[in-house]
Amino acid sequence: MTTHHTRRWPASLAVIAVLVLQLKLPSGMTAGPAWLLPACEAALLVPLVWANPMHLRRDEPWLRYVAIVLVGFLIVVNGVNLGLLIDYLTEGADGASGRNLVQAALLIWVTNVVAFAIAYWEIDRGGAFARLPDHPHPADRPDLLFPQMAGGIEGWDAKTWVPSFTDYLFVSFTNATAFSPTDTMPLSARMKIMMAVQAGIALLTLAVVAARAVNVL
Repeated sequence: MTTHHTRRWPASLAVIAVLVLQLKLPSGMTAGPAWLLPACEAALLVPLVWANPMHLRRDEPWLRYVAIVLVGFLIVVNGVNLGLLIDYLTEGADGASGRNLVQAALLIWVTNVVAFAIAYWEIDRGGAFARLPDHPHPADRPDLLFPQMAGGIEGWDAKTWVPSFTDYLFVSFTNATAFSPTDTMPLSARMKIMMAVQAGIALLTLAVVAARAVNVL
């Protein structure tokens, strides 16, 4: 089984980057216990690195379900933090410094990008293992249409090409930046809903929190 497109460590590095940002955030800038998001992010590393630390070699379906539950919880907590931070700002948070607000907005936005990238990666066509051309069971219908899958592009074989985590990270980044799909189109209803939720979180983060931070600065 090829491992060229099944590297697992980029997803782990992305989670670690968010964890580092979370630990550097000043206390009191997000709602809930200070340990909640770091604990969720640390727990998410377990299914990402336990059975397949570097490459996908063993299919462990239960680990995929654990990762989906954990990343779903991370998305919910991040969204709640955004909502409570917006409430904190609208109630007249005159003592909040612009720098701290920028850090809080950056953390929420980056967490949004990484969490949804992992969600897209784990859900699209039944997960990373199911997308492999030599997987014994057929993959689910595509949730995302990547340009490489369209065919007719020189140097790309639409039948054997498999998206890596980097491809899903790019989809997540562009959706959180443009608030809409760019080169990769959502096909399934669940993917359209997920991308709409992610774009909404990103829009509120930039329009309310980041804008207030710039105003303070």
